Amino acid sequence: MIKPDFIFKEDLTFEDKAIRIFEFQREHNPAYQRFCEALEIGEVHDLDQIPLLPIKAFKDSDIITAKDHSEFKIEDLEFFQSSGTSGMVRSRHYLMDPEIYRQSIIRGMQYFYDLDDFVIWAYTPGYSSNPNSSLIWMLNMLIERDGSGLSRFLELNKPLDESEVQKATESGKKLMLFGAAFGLLDLVEMKETELPDESIVMETGGMKTHRREMSREELHRRLANGFGIPMSNIHSEYGMTELLSQAYNPGGYWFGTPPWMKVTIRNPKNPMEEVKIGEEGLIGVMDLANLYSCSFILTGDKGIQVGGGKFQVLGRWNPQNLRGCNFLIDRD
Repeated sequence: MIKPDFIFKEDLTFEDKAIRIFEFQREHNPAYQRFCEALEIGEVHDLDQIPLLPIKAFKDSDIITAKDHSEFKIEDLEFFQSSGTSGMVRSRHYLMDPEIYRQSIIRGMQYFYDLDDFVIWAYTPGYSSNPNSSLIWMLNMLIERDGSGLSRFLELNKPLDESEVQKATESGKKLMLFGAAFGLLDLVEMKETELPDESIVMETGGMKTHRREMSREELHRRLANGFGIPMSNIHSEYGMTELLSQAYNPGGYWFGTPPWMKVTIRNPKNPMEEVKIGEEGLIGVMDLANLYSCSFILTGDKGIQVGGGKFQVLGRWNPQNLRGCNFLIDRD
């Protein structure tokens, strides 16, 4: 049995940990086991031999890794659920051990930021109505972790309160404002409010607004102007319901990952194959924090990569271009 702290061990290589987790999940995750059998995956010695499960599997199957599936009832498990309209089939990510997610959030952010330096504010229209949102869970945890009492969810449909901004500034901490792209745009359009110079605005995606789709560059420029801070202070997070780790873009356009997460760009016609550096393809993620679900995911996002593992998100891939491989996973 692999213990959760194995994920964050620094005395083992990512490859060593990933291969052990792959074998654990192939043996104890029925859906992933069927997927590997259908692809005739044999003994694995290298990362590039590990197959990436199409992300749609989280809509079609219960993606759970457990030594004994009879020891729990699935209806008793906590889960994250993707957002969507009524009647839409949504992804479910079962949370067998919430502490893994908590550790992944804290350790992952501290890889890029000193969390103790920040007051966390969150503006979350579109997410607050989803009680099973992984983003809301994350923000709740970050807010509760801050002992200053100044971190909080902002009231929806109201502009920033300049007196509250001043209060956060006087605390000696910096401000980190989280929000999806469309929500942050709403904030600055309600009222442009100048934030302190060292503030960070963390957009969590959602580039397609109810108005139109815009580039990340245009979004960051509008947010920088609206909040009165440099574009270098507009940062991005890349995460999703199906992952328990996040990648961060601390200014600019290239995302980096914490040490237990690895991103590659895959050939959509053959996802076992990586494309060349600088070529567009499907974003594949190996997230070791997904210990009790599946750590090896083929997303539906288009991306491009440079040296050092840094990557850029270029939007959604046209589903018609995806190789249909979900037929390999039967429903339970």
